[in-house]
Amino acid sequence: MTSVIAVANQKGGVAKTTTVHTLAAALAERGRRVLMVDLDPQACLTYENGFDPDTLEASIHDVMLGRAKIADVIVESGDVDLVPSSIDLAGSEIYLLTKTGREFVLGRAVKPVINEYDYVFIDCAPSLGILTLNGLTAASDVLIPFQAETLSHRAVGQLLETIDDVRVYTNENLRVLGAVATMYDGRTNLGKQVLAEVSEMHDIEVLPPPIPRSVKVAEAPGRGRSVLTHARRSKSAVAYRELAAEIERRT
Repeated sequence: MTSVIAVANQKGGVAKTTTVHTLAAALAERGRRVLMVDLDPQACLTYENGFDPDTLEASIHDVMLGRAKIADVIVESGDVDLVPSSIDLAGSEIYLLTKTGREFVLGRAVKPVINEYDYVFIDCAPSLGILTLNGLTAASDVLIPFQAETLSHRAVGQLLETIDDVRVYTNENLRVLGAVATMYDGRTNLGKQVLAEVSEMHDIEVLPPPIPRSVKVAEAPGRGRSVLTHARRSKSAVAYRELAAEIERRT
């Protein structure tokens, strides 16, 4: 059965897109069929995979407006597939606000291709708007990246409240897979403290291992690749592979 994993956090700068990209690549290395859906108007996932959002003929925006089927906009990115995004997606949110059943648009769109994949990762926008609600409604699981620094638990708490609402109104079976600590510095007491706080305050498991801070991770998007190919033996690449194995074990 396909695992549809929404990767969400309304706080920006938590390596959400990098986590989607790298986990998808790591699971593909393990022989899994993976689709990534860029549900963010900033189109960072699209850019990270080497595509120029400004030159795309079609994107997830066209799918959300019913102008294209999802199979028609999928592009190949190495060993994984991608539904790209563009800035036009910001207009989709305005369009959907007036539509009945607006939270279910993405789920219905993905349904025809879902059985072609083992994993579908949805890179949600850094907000709690209608696009993110579509991602959470379409998902079987949600993964919450957070930066291991002060006040990270506030954003996690707000997202968990939204997940509770989604369970009540649009997706009662949505499961929290866990949280992922990114840009982690194990040399500091603060990092260890934040990991413990997030777990204890919100009764949520922080999946092992934390992803260490690394310049190699920051360099990779500019080359249109993940850290797994840019610096495959780096500590961050090793950690993401271990995290992918942990996710595979739990899904």
